Formats: sequence, structure tokens, C-alpha cells
Amino acid sequence: MTTMNPTPASLPAALAEPTVPVRRSWIALIFAANLGVWMAFFTPIQVLLPQQIERIAPGDKEAMLAVVTGLGALAAVLANPLAGALSDRTVIRLANRHLGRRHVWTASGAVLGGLALVLLARQDTIAGVAVGWVAAQVCFNAMLASLTAAIPDRVPVAQRGGVSGWVGIPQALGLVVGAVLVTALLTGNAAGYAAIAVAMLLLSLPFALLTADDPLPREHRSALRLRGLLASMWISPRRHPDFAWAWFTRFLVQTGNALGTLYLLYFLTDGVRVADPEGGLLVLILLYTLGMMVTAVVAGRLSDRSGRRKVFVITSGLIMAVAALLLAVAPVWPMAVAAALLLGAGYGVYLAVDAALITQVLPAATDRAKDLGVINIANSAPQVLGPAISAPIVVHLGGYPTLYAVTAVVTLVGSVLVLKIKSVP
Repeated sequence: MTTMNPTPASLPAALAEPTVPVRRSWIALIFAANLGVWMAFFTPIQVLLPQQIERIAPGDKEAMLAVVTGLGALAAVLANPLAGALSDRTVIRLANRHLGRRHVWTASGAVLGGLALVLLARQDTIAGVAVGWVAAQVCFNAMLASLTAAIPDRVPVAQRGGVSGWVGIPQALGLVVGAVLVTALLTGNAAGYAAIAVAMLLLSLPFALLTADDPLPREHRSALRLRGLLASMWISPRRHPDFAWAWFTRFLVQTGNALGTLYLLYFLTDGVRVADPEGGLLVLILLYTLGMMVTAVVAGRLSDRSGRRKVFVITSGLIMAVAALLLAVAPVWPMAVAAALLLGAGYGVYLAVDAALITQVLPAATDRAKDLGVINIANSAPQVLGPAISAPIVVHLGGYPTLYAVTAVVTLVGSVLVLKIKSVP
């Protein structure tokens, strides 16, 4: 159930389709904000949480990591669309002046999320780690809901592929910067968490403080009732089939991504058997990021110029599937290097173009953040499903070769099914 758009003549700036291209300074600030939030997301998952959990429960580290990350992802599934729906309705008035509706969520999420990371660092039980990570995920998803909505709020359709490429790069670059920070420049798990919290605040707050955020007039705010809010989370596939297919294809590709990345540190330790797994992980992350940075903005701009989205998404899925198959067939260090480059290149294309595609199938301008929050369930839910699938595969069903073969199949199917979307070429 979604709110109908107002008639074009009555649209305020907060709901109107943007027509003025955003400036480079705006792109730089949202790039930095996304870099901060993705550092806070992925550095704990890939480095800090595995280290902390291995110290607490060394004999059961795989299962415990799966539990903690799964609970965090479940919190993200719930928090992201809820925060998006609330930001769609946010009306802040100060000194008889309406303020914007998104930035308060970005700023408060950054401050509270940083505090959650500092508290997480102090935990010495699995239960404490789980609670701390859930709290952090709720805060970061409030930030992500508002930052994601900034693209359809302020970026014209013809510019969205290129801007989405810049916004997508921090998903990998954040992990690189975070990993370098906590492995090469700092010593100790607690110091790592604290450094990520400070960096996230410094990178994220300038976007909230320095860029425009159109206010939502009260007459355009729908009533905030719990029953209606929950009902609005369901978007009918029959009424909005393209949105449904965009959600499902994103879910499959992100499931493949979750399957392929959750146990990467353990894969290098127990599968490839490199002498320095943490150093090896950093090398792979750097190569992955290089591949992504080379392709993301270029593919986004090419997609903008051609007006075509689906061919780029399908190509990206094929590249990522090949990368996963390399790891399945030959789990050795040289193949891992090649796979990291390919996976980064494919994922860069996917993030830039699929993100632009999704903004073109949103059901209603009044519900942009909420609808993108529903899309983000397709990003977060695989983090719950991924551990449930990957743990038994690694332990009982053939180990890492089987895991990466399944990753390839799921990723390829998810990208090809984008053909079902009819309203976007």
C-alpha cells in the first residue's frame, strides 16, 4: 500500500522530480558520508567481529560469527524501511521555520552509531557482542535510509547512473580504508572500533550540516499511524511488478555476495592456507576495490548516455559469477587475486547501474525513503540468509568449492532476471 502522488502542480520541492544536476561538491559530500557509513558497516564484519569472536569462542567461531552477523542483518531488515518511512514523514520546525526531513536521521544515526561501536568494543561475551552489533546496525540503517533517498530526492534521472557510481564506490573503499586503519595503523580490537566510530562521524556529518535538505510541508505529510505504517511496507507486486522484480533480483545478487564474502578470512586461513590471512585479506580487498573503482562511475555514465540499464546489470552478473567459479575450481592464491579483481569490476558495474534502475521504478515520490528501505531489505536479508546457507555448506556439504559454486549460480540468476523489468530499457 503506497500513498498516491500529489498532482504535479501541487508538488513541493521535497516531492518534485529533480531537474537541476547536482554539483561536484554535493557528490563529494555524499561520497564521504557513504564512505563513513560503509566503513562502519563492513570493517566490523570483515575484520573486527571475526577477531573479537575468535578470541571469545575460538572453537566455534564460524557458527558464532554467523549468529552475530545474522542478528545484525535481521535488525537492519527491520530498521531500514522503518527509518525510511519515518524520514518521509519528518517535519521539523525551528523558530517558525520548516527544516529538512532527511539530515536529522543521518546526523543522529552517526552519533548514536559511533557510541554503539565504542560500547561494542567493551564486550567479552557473544551475547554482549550480538546486542552491541544489533544496536549499531539500527543506527547505521537509519543513516543509510536517509542517504539512499538523497539520490531520487535531488539527482535527475539522466545523472543518476554516474552519481550512483560515485555513491557505490564507498561500499568497497570503506572496507579498504577501515581495514588499513584497524590492521596496519592501529593495534588492538578496541582501538579499531573507536577509530572507525570517529572516522564515521568526521566523514558523515558534513553532508548533513552543509547540504540542502528540502522541508516537507505539513499538508503533504500522511498521518503517522502504526497500522498504516506497517501496511505501507507491503508493495503489491501485481500493482508494481517492476518494483517487485527489482527487489527480487537485488535480493538474489546480494545473497550471492553474502555467500561469497562472509567467510573470506576463514577461507584464506583454512582453504587457501596463506601464511598471513589478515594481510592476504587486505590485499584482496584492495584489488577488489581497484576493480570496482575502475568500472563503477564509467559504467554509470555509459548507462546514462545510452539510456539503457539492463544490459549493464546482466553483464555485471556474468563477471561476478566467473569470479566465484574461479574460487570454486582452484582455491589457490593466484586465482584468489584474479577473482578479487573480477568480482570488484563486476560489482562496480552492478552497484552503479542497478541503483539507478531502482530509482526509476519507485512507486511514489511521497514514499521514496520507505520504498528504498524496502529495497534495502533485499540488501540486508541476505546477511541473515547467507550465514544460514553458507555455514552448513562449508561444514557439511563440500566446503568452500561448493560454497563458491552456489555463489556463482545465485548471482547469475539474479542478474539475468532483470529482463523481467519492463519500464526501464
